[in-house]
Amino acid sequence: MNILCVCGNGIGTSVLLKINVESAAADLDMDVTVTTSDAGSAKGTANMNDLVLTSAELAPELEGTTTPVEVVNNFMDTDEITTILEKYAD
Repeated sequence: MNILCVCGNGIGTSVLLKINVESAAADLDMDVTVTTSDAGSAKGTANMNDLVLTSAELAPELEGTTTPVEVVNNFMDTDEITTILEKYAD
């Protein structure tokens, strides 16, 4: 599963989210490839992924993509991330 983590600039918080997504996915024994992006570039690349994770503030910018967009309220909360990933686990 390809997961795109999106934040405002694609550098700081999306990398923190990426690390926590990889950890949660490993706990769920999910095979994932996680990439990061800034909000401006994400709309163009979202459709090349299976899932997009972002904040509530940025989620509206990704409307219209065919890829599911899930809001993560706390990028550091691995329990919240695990709950989201469980919906997509095979």
